[in-house]
Amino acid sequence: MNFESFIAKRYLVSKHKINFITIISFISIAGITVGVAALIVVLSVFNGFGSLVTSYLMNLDPHIRITAISIEGEKDILKLEDILNNQKEIESYSPFIEGKVLAYNKGVTQVLNLKGIEEQSVNSVYLLNDNIVDGEGQLTQGLSNIIVGLQLADKLQVFTGDTLLLISPSNIEQALTQLSLPLSRKVKVAGIFSSKNNEYDGAYVFSSLKDAQYLFGYKNNFHGYDIKLNSIDNSEKIKKVLQAHLDKNNFSINTWYDFHQELYAIMQVERWTAYIILSLIIAVATFNILGSLSMSVIEKKRDIGILRSMGVTENSILKIFMFEGLLIGIMGTLLGVIIGYLVCYIQIKYNIYPLDPSQYKIDSLPIELRFSDFFFISGVAMLLSFLASLYPAKRAAKVNPINAIKWE
Repeated sequence: MNFESFIAKRYLVSKHKINFITIISFISIAGITVGVAALIVVLSVFNGFGSLVTSYLMNLDPHIRITAISIEGEKDILKLEDILNNQKEIESYSPFIEGKVLAYNKGVTQVLNLKGIEEQSVNSVYLLNDNIVDGEGQLTQGLSNIIVGLQLADKLQVFTGDTLLLISPSNIEQALTQLSLPLSRKVKVAGIFSSKNNEYDGAYVFSSLKDAQYLFGYKNNFHGYDIKLNSIDNSEKIKKVLQAHLDKNNFSINTWYDFHQELYAIMQVERWTAYIILSLIIAVATFNILGSLSMSVIEKKRDIGILRSMGVTENSILKIFMFEGLLIGIMGTLLGVIIGYLVCYIQIKYNIYPLDPSQYKIDSLPIELRFSDFFFISGVAMLLSFLASLYPAKRAAKVNPINAIKWE
């Protein structure tokens, strides 16, 4: 330990007395501790909720979706498979057809979203099997099986094994003018899924691609491709690659983030708002550092003069008071990190803050610890401590040694 840090430590914690300046220093440490701990806990909660929401939304959403938006695009849709097969980051993909149909069951009618997919993509792209709560996720084309969302099944009053009549609106105008029946198909409820996403659970039915093609009059065509990647982090990268290969006038390309962009943006704004507000606690604590160091410079003016007369340089005097301010920041930051981590760990381990699962779909407050948060919060706390220490330290370095000791 060099003499600058040794003197700084003695100035901060005196063995003989505790004065007003020391009390302010301890208040500064407490303020930084509370601010850092609060930031770690709050951001970890935001991380937990963010990951939870993303996992719910990603249960049935693909990582990337390519949709034909023109007649030319629908004609060229099959040519996309060569492009998709050449991308190593793409794990699997499925053609799909999506649209609204009318479902009828024993006097109950309901407009719902029908999505036709390939049978082998049930779990490779959409993770339907992981979300089945009753029955099984089989879309055997010969039997015209469907998989229904839990809330929608309740509205339609159906169980696994029941049959539904699906009526397509694609030729409804022709049916009215020519007195013919619209396209319809009887289907069997093979399974009921619960993705914890109300958008899907309350309005979606999955069928085989062939059944959807029949109901919507698409013959062998379809709307586009749903794609699953090896890593969700590659979504934007693959999107740009696909955009370079495809005509934007014929195809629309969206990532998982684009599907719910407004929701993710609001969550990010809330996270940054909480971060800025709680950072004010650390900012106020660093103002205390500035005040305590400024008073310490005045109190230690005689000591500074003696040190200067002994040959200590201005740079060493500056380091002494910089070390004192940084020591306050380091102690407060370390204590805050430890307390913040312990609070998060206790919540994860012992669930000290439970939630009502019937209302929130989870039984405890979600917590997700990220190393980047610890690093960023600690860095900001230390930066503010450094800036608060700079002005008093410079003032101390500029003290005239002759004026400081001439009356001693």
